[in-house]
Amino acid sequence: MLDLSRRSLDVAPLLLGAHLTVRDDAGAVTVRLTEVEAYDGGNDPGSHAYRGLTPRTEVMFGPPGRLYVYFTYGMHWCANVVCGDDGRASAVLLRAGEVVDGVELARSRRPAARKDVDLARGPARMAQALGLAGPDNGVVLEAGGRAELVAPATPAAEVAAGPRVGVSGPGGDGETFPWRFWLPGEPTVSAYRPGVRRRRRPTDGGPGR
Repeated sequence: MLDLSRRSLDVAPLLLGAHLTVRDDAGAVTVRLTEVEAYDGGNDPGSHAYRGLTPRTEVMFGPPGRLYVYFTYGMHWCANVVCGDDGRASAVLLRAGEVVDGVELARSRRPAARKDVDLARGPARMAQALGLAGPDNGVVLEAGGRAELVAPATPAAEVAAGPRVGVSGPGGDGETFPWRFWLPGEPTVSAYRPGVRRRRRPTDGGPGR
C-alpha cells in the first residue's frame, strides 16, 4: 500500500494508476485511478477543512488511510483518500478512473452511462460505480476489507497537472493551486470546468475538500 502519511500534494500523483476496490454483498468493483485532486486543509481555501475541525470534516484530520466521503449539491457522493499527519487535515479527491474489474456491477449502478469509459469519469460517477455513500465515511483502506487501495507497480511515467475542477474563489486559482493531477491521454479523465460561485444550500458542501 502507498505511504499515505505524507501531505496530499506528495500523495496525489502517486495515486495515479493505483487500484481502488470496494466490496459489498453484491460483489466488488475495482477502479484504476486516472485523475485526482489534492486538498491541503488549513492551507487551502478550496478545502472543506480550511476553517478548521467540524463534525463533517473530522475524518479529514486523520489518521491517514481512510476514506472521507461527503455529499455535495444535494445529490451526489464523492470520495477522498485521507493522508498526511494525524491531526492535520489533508486529503486527495478521487476524480476519475477506469473500471477494470466488476464492470457489470458498475454498469448496474450507473445505468445512465452510455459507454464504459464514462462509468467512473467524474468523482460522483466514480463513487456511484464503486457503491460508496455516506456510511463509508471513515472506512479504513485495508487488504480484504470494505475498501482496498493497491499502489501501481511503478509510478506513472508522465503526470499532467493543472487547476482543480469546479473550485471557485482563491482555491480555484490554477497558478497558485495547480493541484489536479491526471494521466495524459486517458479517455476516462473528466473535462475541466472552472468554478462558478453559487449560493450554498444548507445541505450543500459545494466543491472543494
